[in-house]
Amino acid sequence: MTAAPLANLSPPIVLSFAAADPTGGAGLQADILTLASLGCHPLTVVTAITVQDTTGVEGVLPIDAEWVADQARALLEDMPVAAFKLGMMGSLEVIAAIAEVISDYPDIPVVLDPVLASGRGDQFADEEMIEAMIGLLLPQTTLLTPNSLEARRLAQQIGEPHEDARLELGLAECAHRLINAGCEYVLVTGTHEGTPQVVNTLYGSHGAVRSDRWDRLSGSYHGSGCTLASAIAAHLASGSDVAEAVMGAQEYTWRTLAAGFRPGMGQFIPDRLFWSREEEDEPHEA
Repeated sequence: MTAAPLANLSPPIVLSFAAADPTGGAGLQADILTLASLGCHPLTVVTAITVQDTTGVEGVLPIDAEWVADQARALLEDMPVAAFKLGMMGSLEVIAAIAEVISDYPDIPVVLDPVLASGRGDQFADEEMIEAMIGLLLPQTTLLTPNSLEARRLAQQIGEPHEDARLELGLAECAHRLINAGCEYVLVTGTHEGTPQVVNTLYGSHGAVRSDRWDRLSGSYHGSGCTLASAIAAHLASGSDVAEAVMGAQEYTWRTLAAGFRPGMGQFIPDRLFWSREEEDEPHEA
């Protein structure tokens, strides 16, 4: 019997661009855990290094943009990537470098998590960086995954010059503007909205595609957005269409949050390997 080619034994490969989080709660570490948990092989490009704990971020050091591009191109020239996941980028130059790299691979789906601030409110993106995301990355994005605060901030930036910034935009209008700016789909998550359940809605060019409701969990979680975006990228890399990927990723993410733990003095961390501990808890048959 002839042995199968090694290439056939490779799991789907996802390349993540994100900042390193030493807590393991968010950023590249969250992406690695999520992608591996869902059967993918994670590749990583470090966009920034951070000083942080579970209570917040104390410092961000962006990586030189040329180094970011070189990391990505070395990987892309060596291995077949099935999906890109973009997280925190750290600087205007890094955004431009990533946009240039992924433009050479237009057939690879792009999941963009627009990380504008930490859960505590530490700001990660100024107005110039937001403009660069909108102008350079949205036209290349398959799926954008903002929470409601990020959706409104991005959409306000796309608005008319005379528009009153104090007016709160509806989430459907935000999604409409973001899709008009170039991305194919927008998944707006409703954790920050005052609804009894968390309502997440996927929008396409013709409006809402699906809307899902999830029981609202108590506590504050570090890295839930990274987990969701990475899970969507994993499902896309495995062959799911966008709607299927969004559904599967939401279910996985909710279960990681429900199994979350609080190792420090700050936020809870999602347990991306909850399934392995569930198996350990099952009684062994004689």
